[in-house]
Amino acid sequence: MKPTIALYDASTIDQLPWPRTADGAYAKDYLLPLIKQGPEQFGQNIHTRMFALLIDDLVLPVTVNAREYANSYVVSPYTHYVSYAKEELYLVKNRLIKQALAGFVSSLGTVMKLGRINQVVQVNNWLLSTNLYPVVTAEQVAAILAFLRERFPRHTILWRSINPYSDGALYQHLREHGASMLPSRQTYFIHPSVPGFVPSKAKWLTKRDYALLNTHGYEVVRADGLSHEDIPRLLALYNALYVTKYSVYNPQWTERFLELALDKQILHIAALRKAGKIDAVLGYFCRNGVMTTPLFGYDTSQPQSLGLYRMLSAVLLQIASENGHLLNESSGAAQFKRNRGAVGAGEYSAVFHRHLPLYRRIPWMLLTWIVEKVGVLIMKKYKL
Repeated sequence: MKPTIALYDASTIDQLPWPRTADGAYAKDYLLPLIKQGPEQFGQNIHTRMFALLIDDLVLPVTVNAREYANSYVVSPYTHYVSYAKEELYLVKNRLIKQALAGFVSSLGTVMKLGRINQVVQVNNWLLSTNLYPVVTAEQVAAILAFLRERFPRHTILWRSINPYSDGALYQHLREHGASMLPSRQTYFIHPSVPGFVPSKAKWLTKRDYALLNTHGYEVVRADGLSHEDIPRLLALYNALYVTKYSVYNPQWTERFLELALDKQILHIAALRKAGKIDAVLGYFCRNGVMTTPLFGYDTSQPQSLGLYRMLSAVLLQIASENGHLLNESSGAAQFKRNRGAVGAGEYSAVFHRHLPLYRRIPWMLLTWIVEKVGVLIMKKYKL
């Protein structure tokens, strides 16, 4: 049977017949306010047009952009591969090589702008660092691509956060339908509840990390122990790590987003509290047997010896074990995650550009070649 498909925006979203499934209820709680009020109300550096795509009993968020180069990387390929890449050059210690790479990335950025690389439609874009996917059949992939090509004929179509480790079937469906697989980053997976997945030494390290909670007098507080009064502190902890320490191009969430997360549980939030003060926070969500943590932060003014990152990571692994989920730990802190049993897997953006004129396709082909030949080598060299 041919899949049924429709697209809803702010003017029509109230007409969407939300599927009576767990994923359908989650999508309604998450997407309805973002589409009706605008994504910028929830992520101040996220500028995009947002839609809900209904195909059979699945609701997938769709974002549409034109230029918007000063934007979070979750909606901007330019930011991901140019602006963010420039920030990452601090890893290169050789001054001459760093200068050469900076000039090269700037030149690449010019080519990408000429080719309108930000004129893109992104499928299943929840505006998070990692998008988790439901089961999407080959027939549904074909229907979505045909529908979006007709609706947005001048846009590249992109599916972000695809990896063959946890999205094996979808990865193959997208390739079979003509996707160019553009490497994006190295991610890490761990399944703490599966016997034998985590080596004994790694388990010992995590157990030692968890013991720091008692050593330093921290308690784990779940969402039912948190209130709106805690939101400014939770947001400050996330910003301290992901925006101030890492990059301003990460999503800059607003208090309204955390209110939505707490009230509707679009993220399951846990925090570390000591003597009435919250010093660390994580927020995770699950889909199709996989969980990931787009909200993660701690008080970076505390000495590293305190071990807030270690404690928070141990709590996350404990939750994943309790839930029986495969944990996508995203990128960063590679050696730390490997030492605790995680395995690496490449993550890709599936890019569809063959329906576009040649001058629009060239930047994507050039970018894919450069990332495969240079970017992947850099990630391996610096063990990212």
